[in-house]
Formats: sequence, C-alpha cells, structure tokens
Amino acid sequence: MRKKSVQSLATTRKGKMRREERGVTLITTLLLLLLMTAMALTMVLSVSSDMLINGYYRNFRGAFYAADSGLNIARHTMIDQMRAAVPGVINAATPPIPAGTEALVLNNILAAYGASTNLNQGKAAGSWPTSFRVVNTPATPTTLALAVTVPPQPTVDKDVNGNITAYHYLYNYRITAVGQSQGSEVATLEDKGSIKINANLAAPAGVRTSFAAWGMFIDQWAICSGGTLVPGIISGPSFTNGAWTFGTSGSYIFTDAVGSHSPNAGYQFSGTCDQKAASSDKVGTQTIAPNFQNGFNLNQPTVPLPSNDFNQKRSVLDGKGELIDPITQLPIPGAPVTNADLNNSLRNVNQTKYPVGGAASGVYLPYGPNGMGVNQFNGGGIYVEGAATSITITPSGATGQTYTIVQGGTTTTITIDIGANTTVMTSGGNTVTIQGVPTQRDPITNAVVRDATMLYVDGNITSLQGAGQGKAAIQDVTALTITAKGTVTVTGDILYKSEPVTLTSTSSTPADTLISANDHGQVLGIFTATGDIQLNNQQPNGNLEIDASIASVAQGGTGGLINVGSAIKTLTIVGGRIQNNIKNINATTRNVYFDRRFAQSGFAPPWFPSTVVAASGALLNATTTATVQRVQWVNKSTF
Repeated sequence: MRKKSVQSLATTRKGKMRREERGVTLITTLLLLLLMTAMALTMVLSVSSDMLINGYYRNFRGAFYAADSGLNIARHTMIDQMRAAVPGVINAATPPIPAGTEALVLNNILAAYGASTNLNQGKAAGSWPTSFRVVNTPATPTTLALAVTVPPQPTVDKDVNGNITAYHYLYNYRITAVGQSQGSEVATLEDKGSIKINANLAAPAGVRTSFAAWGMFIDQWAICSGGTLVPGIISGPSFTNGAWTFGTSGSYIFTDAVGSHSPNAGYQFSGTCDQKAASSDKVGTQTIAPNFQNGFNLNQPTVPLPSNDFNQKRSVLDGKGELIDPITQLPIPGAPVTNADLNNSLRNVNQTKYPVGGAASGVYLPYGPNGMGVNQFNGGGIYVEGAATSITITPSGATGQTYTIVQGGTTTTITIDIGANTTVMTSGGNTVTIQGVPTQRDPITNAVVRDATMLYVDGNITSLQGAGQGKAAIQDVTALTITAKGTVTVTGDILYKSEPVTLTSTSSTPADTLISANDHGQVLGIFTATGDIQLNNQQPNGNLEIDASIASVAQGGTGGLINVGSAIKTLTIVGGRIQNNIKNINATTRNVYFDRRFAQSGFAPPWFPSTVVAASGALLNATTTATVQRVQWVNKSTF
C-alpha cells in the first residue's frame, strides 16, 4: 500500500515539472531567430557596403581609364597633325613645318576633345559607358593644361656637299585629361613629355616623259657663247640643259614654262653679255625683257638624254620596244638588236627571212604564217636595211597609209590599212598580203595600246617628203614615228590630213589652240640619235612645213636641226623640236607651233624617245617619322 503511494507521488511530481517547463522551446526558437536575423542584417550591411565600395572603385577605375585613353588620343592626334603639316614635296631650303602650326594643333585638339567625348562608340557601342575631355586652364601661357611649346628653329642634317637631308623638330607638350564614368566619379591625369618630328628629304621619283612634251629642247648651249636665241613667239614648254642667251634684235614671247639647268641667263648687249639670275636685264637705255607668260625657272636638274635608238629598232620586231621593270616601272637598259633577232622576226616581199649573216639592203616586215597558214603581222612596223634614197608618205583611201621606199633602183610600196586590218607589200613585181597591221604594245602586259607604226631605217634617209607641197601626208588614223640610224633629210612638206592645232591667231584665240574636231589620234615623230635632221627644201616657192615632233638628240650627241639647202622663206613646224645643239636653219621666217595634244595624258608619237624628269625647283620628297619621350605621368585625382 505504501509502495503504491510512493509511485503515485513520483508521478505527480514529474507531471508538475513538465507543466513548469512549457514555452522554453518557443523562447529558444525566438532567440535563435533573433540571432539569425541579426546575423543576416549584419551580412546585408556588409555586402551592401562592399558593393558600394566596389561600385565606387569600379566607377573610379572606369573614369581613370577613360582619362588615360583621353591622354593617348590627344597625344596621337597631336603627332598625326604635326606630321600632316609637312608637305609631301618641299623645297630643301624651306623648313617644312610652318610657324604657328603648334598653336593650330592645340586649337584643333581643344575643339575636338574639349567637351565630353564618349568612348562608347563604333563597334564598342554599349561596352564602356565612359567619357573624357581635355581641359585647358589658361592661368598663364606657361600653365596651359594642354600646351605645345613653340620650338626653336629645327635642327638640320647635311650631306658632304652641304645639302640639307633632314629637318628635326622637338616639341614639348603637357596634356591634362578628365575621365568620367557612368556615375559621378571622375579622374584627372596629366602627361608631360616631348615629341620629335623628323622630316627626311630625298629626291622624288622622276616622271617618265616623252621628249615630245617640249615645244623646244636644247641640250648643249653655253651661256654668252656668241649666239642668241632667235626672237619671236616660242610656243610650248621650253628647256635647256645649258643656258638661255637673249639678244636685242627683237622681242621674245614664251607662251609656256621656260627652264634651264644654268643658274643664270645671258643677256647679250652691244659689246657686253651679262650673266644674271633674273628674267630681264638693262644696260644703259637698252632693256632685254622676254615675256615669260608661264614662268622662268633657273637652276633646274638636267634632263637625261636617250642613250641610243635600240628601243626604236626593237619596236619594229615586237611592238614593245623596251622592257620595263615591273617594280620600279622604269625601263631596263636595252641591248642591241642582233641579226638573230632580225632573222627570227622579219621577212621580205618574197616571204624570205632576214639573213642570219646580215644584209646590205632590203625592206622587211615582222610577219609569218599562223596556225591557219595565213601570213600574220606580228610586230610594230617597217624595217629598212641600209640607206633609203627616198621615202614618200601619202594617205590611201579613208584609213590607209602608204609608204614608198626607194633604195637605189628598187622601189618598195607598203600600204597599211587600219580599217581593213591588212598590210600589203609590193616590190619587184611581187606582192604579199598580210593579215593585221603594226601595233604598239604595253611593255609589261603585252596588251595592244593602239595601232601604230615604227619606220626604222638602218642608215640615212636622203629624202623624206609627203605627196607634194600643201598636200596631206599623214592619214587621220596614223600614229607614226620615223627613226634613222643616221641623218634624216626633209625635202618637202609633211602635213597632217587634219591639222590638230590652229596656225594663226585671232584677238581671242592664240595660235596652237587645239582643234578638238580634228583630233583623230594622228601623230608623227621624226628621230635620230646619231645624226641631224637636215632641211633641203625642193619646193619651188621656198616655203616648208613639217607637222611633227622632231628630235635629233642622244647622250654625247651633236645633232640638231640644220638647213643644208637653199634659204627657206617660211619654215613652219607643227609639233616641237628637240636637239643636242642649235644649228643654222637659214630661214627668213620661222614659225613653230606646239602640238598641245603632247601636253595631255602622255600623248606622243609611238616609241618616241623619253626620259625621267625630276621635280622642278629643287623639290624633294619629305618622309616623316615621329618619336615620343614621356617624362612624367601624374594622377591628379582627389579622393
């Protein structure tokens, strides 16, 4: 009984204790929840603070990089504009960067980048929303935030002859740029240093020019050597590798630019000859003042002369005449044409090849049977072996050109008809008809440039004339050059069928004005590298006209235009005259009208001698380089 009471009491006590512990779990849970909340708040505050710090750092770094980009952009712009101020071609005696360029560059940079400039442009759109601006704080001229110091005179390099070969400019600079990120953070950076601009001078590449581009060219002419230039109107560009000497017997009018290699011109007065670097001179009451309508340029580079006529001779065989270096675009010096070369290309009227051992005379063309058994023209013209007693040039029909070539008692007639695309040769009762006509080909691509003929005579031409005085000789579609190994003697008129320029002047139109309706591509050149162009006029009225660019010129040559016959009353040349030496033409009146087509787009007689002309006025190419020396880079940002 007692045992049961004890157990009942124990049970009662445990139940009471349980009742007293009710709610502890809830309190514990609440305490834990409060702790976790506090911890979460702490974490949120910490993360938020880190995010704010990181965001600020990110924005500041963005502003920093934007400012640094601004420095680089401004510095490179400064370099580019300073280099751009140097012309590509300059006079060696003139510093290439004009004074005040640095101030102009400063203004240009402030105008371009003085306001906020977004770096988020172009292909980078949306990638970097930052900007920069170059600032200018002109408290004093020496504290500009962006400054380019005005340099002293540039230093120069010279060669052993004292010629300037380079200019060196040193510019000190200071640039301040402010970068800004997407927020309000900004960074200010400053860059200081120097920029060196080097302008290296070199002779410019010459321009390939036909000698037909001159209305008058004289190679050898010593100043004040006794003779003077014949007065009158001199049409077309004129140049001498020697010097001009003017006299008092009449007036001079030059319609185009005049130049000479000599630094002085000669002025021949009675008893004295002055040498002056001037366009006029006066002694006492006498004045010599040529009218230079397009300038008088002294002390110019000499014009190189052709060395020989190899190119003209070879052009008969292949239509190209010269080999061109594909890189430099300059001719490769030619080699003499051999008998083997002639044998490979040429045939006479009997279709017999040129003899391997050579020949004393004969007329040959570059042709042979093609794959269809038809004779095909393969080259650029007509080859005459030995001297020609006479050559007569006449038009044939609407598109044909006939050449009548006499060698002793043998006459050969060749008619080249561009319209029919045939060449017919007749001699000694034999005739051969050839498909095709002579063509001029590009020396590099071998493409046909135009229908053109080279008539090459491996000797003298004793008589060259047209159909008769006042009659047409050169067909409208004919492009022709006549070259002789020796002397060419003109005995009668050689006229274009259609005159390309006017031969008389009016109150509004000068002589040698182009007649565009008469330009059919017709052109004639007469060239010898070793002899003279002689005049032996056989026409009864004493007048003579030659429509051609006439050249008797070569390295070391002595050729010129000379009259070996009776005095000529009026000599008229439509084209130009190019010669080694001035010689006596014995004419009462001389009219030379420049064919102004020769001044356009390189137009010239086919395979006419050419040269490389240097820039006038002692001009040089200027190639620039730039180097930068940065001496200080400062982060001027405030935190």
